[in-house]
Amino acid sequence: MMSQYRKHALPMAIAIALSVFDASVSEATAQDAQPASASTLDQIVVTGTRSKDRTVLDSPVPIDVLTPEDLRAAGAVNGELGQALAALLPSFNFPRQSNSGGSDHVRAAQLRGMSPDQVLVLVNGKRFHTSALVNADTKIGRGTTPVDFNAIPISSIKRIEVLRDGAGAQYGSDAIAGVVNIILDDAPEGGEVTASYGAFHTDFKPTGRTITDGQSGFASAKFGARLGGDGGFVRAGIESNQHEPTNRAGFDQIPSWENQSPANLALQGKRNYAAGDPQSENYSGWVNAELPLADNVRAYAFGIYTQRRTIGDNYFRYPDSDANVPAIYPDGYRPESQGYNRDVNLTAGARGRIGEWDYDGSLTWGGNSFAYDLRNSVNVSLGPDSPTSFRIGKYEGTQSTANLDLSRSVEWGTTLYTVATGAEYRRETFRTYAGDPASYEVGPVAGAPIGAQAGGGLTPQDTANLSRHVGAAYLDISADLTERLFADAAARYEHYNDFGSAWTGKLSGRYAFTPNYALRGAISNNIRAPSLSQVGFESTSTGYGANGELVQGRVLSVNNPIARGLGATPLQPEKSRNISLGFTARLGEHFDASLDVYRIDVDHRVTLSETIATDGLESYILANYGVPGVQSVAFFTNAVDTRTRGAELVANYRHPAYGGNLTLTGTYSYNRTSIRKVRDTPPQLAALGADAVLFGLEERNTLTDAAPRQRGALTAKWDAPRWSLLGRLTRQGATTRVFDFGGGFVPTQTYAARWQLDAEVEWHATERLSLAIGGQNITDQYPTRSIADIAYAGNFPYDVISPIGVNGAYWYGRVRYTF
Repeated sequence: MMSQYRKHALPMAIAIALSVFDASVSEATAQDAQPASASTLDQIVVTGTRSKDRTVLDSPVPIDVLTPEDLRAAGAVNGELGQALAALLPSFNFPRQSNSGGSDHVRAAQLRGMSPDQVLVLVNGKRFHTSALVNADTKIGRGTTPVDFNAIPISSIKRIEVLRDGAGAQYGSDAIAGVVNIILDDAPEGGEVTASYGAFHTDFKPTGRTITDGQSGFASAKFGARLGGDGGFVRAGIESNQHEPTNRAGFDQIPSWENQSPANLALQGKRNYAAGDPQSENYSGWVNAELPLADNVRAYAFGIYTQRRTIGDNYFRYPDSDANVPAIYPDGYRPESQGYNRDVNLTAGARGRIGEWDYDGSLTWGGNSFAYDLRNSVNVSLGPDSPTSFRIGKYEGTQSTANLDLSRSVEWGTTLYTVATGAEYRRETFRTYAGDPASYEVGPVAGAPIGAQAGGGLTPQDTANLSRHVGAAYLDISADLTERLFADAAARYEHYNDFGSAWTGKLSGRYAFTPNYALRGAISNNIRAPSLSQVGFESTSTGYGANGELVQGRVLSVNNPIARGLGATPLQPEKSRNISLGFTARLGEHFDASLDVYRIDVDHRVTLSETIATDGLESYILANYGVPGVQSVAFFTNAVDTRTRGAELVANYRHPAYGGNLTLTGTYSYNRTSIRKVRDTPPQLAALGADAVLFGLEERNTLTDAAPRQRGALTAKWDAPRWSLLGRLTRQGATTRVFDFGGGFVPTQTYAARWQLDAEVEWHATERLSLAIGGQNITDQYPTRSIADIAYAGNFPYDVISPIGVNGAYWYGRVRYTF
């Protein structure tokens, strides 16, 4: 199906565009085919303050505003919103994973170097749900349940406002690093059809081959119509994304810990592994509508639906190994994971005015369902009777939210204050379902690994069914206290039925020395309760540990008797303190700049423990709990306090040039996370051996060095009536990988910073039709080659933690038609 799509996506999109063309549509209602040249600095922002007259530079906290033109020019592979944000935002990291279990299917994003679950995502100002899948096998974001940015159609977006500051007092839990508010398209007429096609084309030095793969097709269509009168509208659209896999594995030298038998050695020098992007097939639809009902009353509704199928890779199993049944796989095999992901988010509400108060009341329901399968696998303990495909489990999470927001202006003395208050009720659920019995059962083959290879199904004992209720109320007061000083104060009370109550507050302000120069700053405290998945998630898996040996492991909830016996304690909420200080400048109409520095302290940070796999663990669990074959465990913990310091610089220069408009944008971000405190390893765990630590080298590395500390970009864009040119030079910072194989063997490597060059040329053939070609990483850069102790016997020559990725150069073409 995907190969057929690649052949026909572009012609089909053009045919659709021509078929919907109506010669009678007036020029006044057609959308402008040229990129907007107006500055976003004067755009009124709705994120970060309840005041209704704040712009980007007037805001007391740093806010980025991205337009559809920005998102298109990001050249995102396969129409991925997360990748577009990573290309455009100085503090946004969106790493690609491979051979990482569920993380191959749901990618996690970071803001300001914080964990993926410490950023809050809103759609039209309403809280968006997270994924149901726990990232238990990844490096970046290990143990988190992030928002799936790629579940939001990129064509649905009118603009994105990214608040880079703690905002828990204003928006509630999770907003430690900041808030991403996605505003949906609300044009009342006209439409657009877009299609793109691209592929990676690279010289892959580890194998000496030129590779073309990862073919990607994207198509979208949207339209608008007036609804009722007085500004009513309905806007709707559909998207389709298809992406073929990439493979950047090297030649297999057969790991030394594997059986050096003739059957295994016969595979030496071949590409037995796969490393790169998963195969994916994504469909989505969205709608945004508003209807005037009466004087000062407007009903609104919007919704997003996305379904995605992905196929990820896992480690190769050799013919002569404990992980194989030769009668089924005489030449060995490589298991593949399959993800079936479905997202639904629906909101309905009404806004209007009663007396002096503006009100907005809404109901939102969002949910994610993720079914996890394996194919080309086997349960070795079942012997030749084992199936080769398994349902590993299913994960479901929902979030139901009711909001009422009120705001008004109040004059006190000579000062006009904006007063906002409101309440929220939220119900969250998390549920997991067991896999096929064959995916976890113990078969008749004595001493063989138990469960499906590369996964191991959720057992009935692993399943969870949890829910919680959260109530909140807030008060926000802001005003221009003088002609130069703006201040905003917010307080919020939240009550969790499982974690109790908490107060959060925020004070922010901006002082203008002159109309063009200002200082801004904020101080706040925030809280993030452990997600239900972190409270109740459990899983059993059979795979390869960091040292390459086959391991059967379990992720345990803190309520599991085995975890409690190893020293696990009930989880506590994360508590953070945010401080930021910034300077903004605007020189005439051509130049503006902002510099913000910040510090984020997080106490009781929720992480997964180290993977505990000491020699005595298996016998300890069997003797004390009667559970056989468990060779490694991990559980959630509040083991660490962190401090993140950073700085962000954004500068823009705009000027007419050569019959068009030239825009130069420079961005730079720096953040460094340090460990302030680590809880002692519980004595129960320490008794199992010196290598049994609660929070050690690998997890320290995850929080401090695995993501880049620095990132900078210089973008030049020239817009003219017929042509648009874009060039972007990005410096992706260095990252460090640490493995702890035990016994003092700690392979460590720093992957050097890399420069990435992106470019695009767009031709506006007519007022309605534009054609573009472009490329990302067009100089075909790769990370530093991994050292032998990390390259896994030559199979993984490059590490996925480098933000430049392991795929090389990507080239694409795009056609866009408006009507």
